[in-house]
Amino acid sequence: MKKEKGLKIATIGGGSSYTPELIEGYIKRKDELPIKEIWLVDIQEGKEKLEIVGNLAKRMVEEAGLDWEVHLTLNRREALKDADFVTTQFRVGLLDARIKDERIPLSYGILGQETNGAGGIFKAFRTIPVILEIVEEMKELCPDAWLVNFTNPAGMVTEAVMKYGNYEKVVGLCNVPIGHNMLESKLLGKNPEELRFVYAGINHHHWHRIYDKNGKEITKEVIDKLFSNNANIMENIKFIPFIEEQIRDLEMLPCGYHQYYYLTDDMVKKELDEFAKNSTRAEVVKKLEEELFEIYKDPNLKHKPEQLSKRGGAYYSDAACELISSIYNDKRTDMVVSTRNNGALADLPYDCVVEVSSIITASGPQPLNFGKFKPAQRGLLQLMKAMEEVTIEAAVTGNYGKALQAFILNPLIPSGNIAKKLLDEMLVVHKKYLPQFKEVIEKIEKNN
Repeated sequence: MKKEKGLKIATIGGGSSYTPELIEGYIKRKDELPIKEIWLVDIQEGKEKLEIVGNLAKRMVEEAGLDWEVHLTLNRREALKDADFVTTQFRVGLLDARIKDERIPLSYGILGQETNGAGGIFKAFRTIPVILEIVEEMKELCPDAWLVNFTNPAGMVTEAVMKYGNYEKVVGLCNVPIGHNMLESKLLGKNPEELRFVYAGINHHHWHRIYDKNGKEITKEVIDKLFSNNANIMENIKFIPFIEEQIRDLEMLPCGYHQYYYLTDDMVKKELDEFAKNSTRAEVVKKLEEELFEIYKDPNLKHKPEQLSKRGGAYYSDAACELISSIYNDKRTDMVVSTRNNGALADLPYDCVVEVSSIITASGPQPLNFGKFKPAQRGLLQLMKAMEEVTIEAAVTGNYGKALQAFILNPLIPSGNIAKKLLDEMLVVHKKYLPQFKEVIEKIEKNN
């Protein structure tokens, strides 16, 4: 998609603490991406953060000796007009909504988490209507732009854009696979470039295999090292060791988020302990963000601060910016993205979105054929994908039965009246951000 004039890139949720990662990634690729304009857009409630992080972005660009224009705006249409790439990293309801997503399920003794269980379902309910509004504006204002979605739950948001927004030029992105690549390469004493990682599954619920440069599979060797080193598989989830016999039987490496599904009882105990201390992950992140924005205010700061890595956004820039560069330059980079299955995973519907190793071309991701899973992975994956499909439909339609169905399908939520009670409470608490459920919520409130 080579372009004579410079590129315009718009970031929705530009006031995010992740933005310096993104700017750093663009600067690293200044010779690959002829950027002219970067537009950072946010909502009124995010205005102060937008100005703080936006001014840091301007200082970073100036320090790099680049003449890029960095615009800060609350006008989304202005940011989208004639954009070549649109990146999304927003959080509907801000971190206070995430705190509710984590604490309310835990008050029932049920796991509360940003993208898993009841919290993940409600994040989808709040986010999907907004991403579909953005897509309608893109069709009008920048119909040829690529949408690079980093907003969680990334897989469900990407699938909603494709299925209900009828927008094809979208790619979902997550930094988790890169984190695994870095950790596991280090365990082997190798550089990631010396190894080949093959991922398959859905966002925050994938497995992978590893091969050396001669094509020999070395997954078992990595599993050996993980257990002999008691290695933490993901930095922003407090690590509880997997059960060795189970992982060896999988013959694949799990995702860090599989702790919630493979070690549910231990994870509930750990999170209930954090709940009692008012230190759930969302509450920790809120404090981290406050500290980060104080650091960002320093007029002498002209680079991404080290403290950002604690936020959970490590390698974000490498993922997002490499994806943009690979599409723009037809680089054919091997990346893990959320994209339409197209038969790559034989066990899932052809038209659903999967997270899979893909070759990134000028026409978008070309997913690599993975084939079939063994029953242990297949059963859980198919259940989770069905849950995602029902969640997306509920988010679009505001159908209460579909929302309840999503809760009952989810392995982290006990079925029956406890699921219904939890669903009702969360609908009422988040009603400001759930216009599609307005009539349902009014009925719940009337009956209570």
